[in-house]
Amino acid sequence: MNPPTVEPDAPRPPRRRVHTRARILAAAGELFLSAGYGRTSIEDICAAAGYTRGAFYSNFAGKEDLLLALFDEQAAGRIDELERLAAAAGALAPQERARRLVEALLRVEPAETGWILLFLEFRLLAARTPGLAERVAEHDRAVSAALAAVLERALPGLVPPGTTAGQAAAVILAAREGLLARTAAGGPAAEELLAASAAVLGGLLD
Repeated sequence: MNPPTVEPDAPRPPRRRVHTRARILAAAGELFLSAGYGRTSIEDICAAAGYTRGAFYSNFAGKEDLLLALFDEQAAGRIDELERLAAAAGALAPQERARRLVEALLRVEPAETGWILLFLEFRLLAARTPGLAERVAEHDRAVSAALAAVLERALPGLVPPGTTAGQAAAVILAAREGLLARTAAGGPAAEELLAASAAVLGGLLD
């Protein structure tokens, strides 16, 4: 009997290229946060990262592609946090799990404020750029699908009747984005609004 055929693993990018990509992402993130997306050029990013334009374009199709990669990283980190929270809260009542997940989604760390403003800047640009709008929509769909998977595992049966987990996730994320835009300046009023919003959104999943 012949041994089973083992498919080779998908080729991994060379370690040096992974390192280059990471340095470009890190440099771009710092520049975008300090100067804004529109005021940061590819030349600025290359100079800060210590690479040529050729190295940039071997990793990213353009500035938009790079920023979307940064947004993907940010979203993946938040989804991972929710996954860990859901696992830790597994023994709690479903309503309490829902409350904690929503609170975690709406919690804003000081370091996140710049990212919120950056995403709003980019979304406004995308609204005026058809091709870019579809790229942002793809990002939104991917994040909604990832959150929906968390909701389905952590809160089975709590999604309102007639609503899919994907729809619930999309609504929660849209509400989150609007709330964060309203509260980006911080202060007591912002904290009060976020606390009230967590109670309202959590109640929708009761």
